Amino acid sequence: MTRRLGKWTVTSLSVLLTAAGFTAAGTPNAYAATTATVNGSTTYQPIDGFGFSEHFGRADIMRGSQGLPAVKQREILDLLLDRSTGAGLSILRLGIDSGIQPTDPGGPNATPKYVWDGVDKGQVWLAKEAKAYGVNRFYADAWTAPGYMKTNGTDANGGTLCGLSGASCASGDWRRAYANFLVQYARFYGREGIGITDLGFTNEPDWTATYDSMRLTPAQATEFVKVFGPVANAAGYKVACCDSFGWNQQKAYTSAIEADATARGYVSTHTGHTYASAVDGPLPTSKRTWMSEWSPNGTTWNENWDDGSGYDGFTVASAVHDALTKGNTSGYVYWYGASVGATRGLIQMDGANYHVSKRLWALAHYSRFIRPGATRIAATTPDANLRLSAFRNTDGTLTVVALNAGTSAQQVSYGLRNTGISTGTATPYLTNGSNSMARQSAVAVSGGALTATIPARSLVTYTVKR
Repeated sequence: MTRRLGKWTVTSLSVLLTAAGFTAAGTPNAYAATTATVNGSTTYQPIDGFGFSEHFGRADIMRGSQGLPAVKQREILDLLLDRSTGAGLSILRLGIDSGIQPTDPGGPNATPKYVWDGVDKGQVWLAKEAKAYGVNRFYADAWTAPGYMKTNGTDANGGTLCGLSGASCASGDWRRAYANFLVQYARFYGREGIGITDLGFTNEPDWTATYDSMRLTPAQATEFVKVFGPVANAAGYKVACCDSFGWNQQKAYTSAIEADATARGYVSTHTGHTYASAVDGPLPTSKRTWMSEWSPNGTTWNENWDDGSGYDGFTVASAVHDALTKGNTSGYVYWYGASVGATRGLIQMDGANYHVSKRLWALAHYSRFIRPGATRIAATTPDANLRLSAFRNTDGTLTVVALNAGTSAQQVSYGLRNTGISTGTATPYLTNGSNSMARQSAVAVSGGALTATIPARSLVTYTVKR
């Protein structure tokens, strides 16, 4: 690639992308330019999808328990799930609590006394709505075993599953009963027409919360996998583990499972959160990995894109980029899609109204255009302020996401290699302080020459089609 008289010339394999309204190919160059290369012959992780949760009664609130009218409910669903106007999220994480067997049936070997209300705090309704939007990945995860199965006798405040090493109880060994409990929960959803795909038995096993929580060491989690795995797999469910409260902390759980030949075969997806530590590299496994829960810390509701608070839209965009490019994650599941009060969710529900944060659009730049089954491919640039990633979807489209962390606009020349696209169109979408996923005019990809200028502190996603 050479620069001549403020204009760009490229080889036949190069494609230069431009957002409509910015500097076009062949016009004087207003900014110091940089280069980037997208190479389809270098592939990384497959993509399972992007998701959210509405556990702890948030699904009921979304359904109107605090006054949200039906028209607003639909608008929130569209914002989260619609692929044309919203984020197009494709994974729903469901929270399992003790509700399907709230009381001790009489011991671990007694006949279970399951109950099912068909509602599950609004999560059944939400799952059905998500399915209608095309979601087919449902991850059901338990924060705790029922209290009577644990050493502390209560759902809250930690405690450990009775029967695991170091956790003996007068009531007996509840390991198999808990495995059956989890599978029964998934079967109840099956009766409602929702196929649970992924099943988890622990959430933040290294954190004691005053609400539903249960402690498991990496060795104990590995031990339970060998009890739970055969039961879950025989029923048709993939096992996910272990949703540690930090990415680095999850590495100990993943390492313990991988070191055990039996347990290793039962876990399909290794899952970790990023509260205690951010993604700094892949988990130590060749299996799929998900960043399965996070929202940034903060003390107030925040709708801003880039205000330095640490819980604005730019912060979320940076975290998603790091999970995909540093952690090679196949899934990214944000915590609350919509919640109340000083939430760091994507949307704030407020009685009969709701408010949208730029965090939603930060995630949507990835989730709407990088579809399940996509593959991340190489995207490199010498510009340290340009956080770049690229993905090839199963329909042949290419998604390129560019986050400009610099304080000035940046013109970028992208060379596409081995992507199968030499002519076509590139449609840019822009989010910054004054735009929220604003679609720009499609730009022709012809003769391998287009340019793109990304505004300062902005996020641009390009969808490229032949």
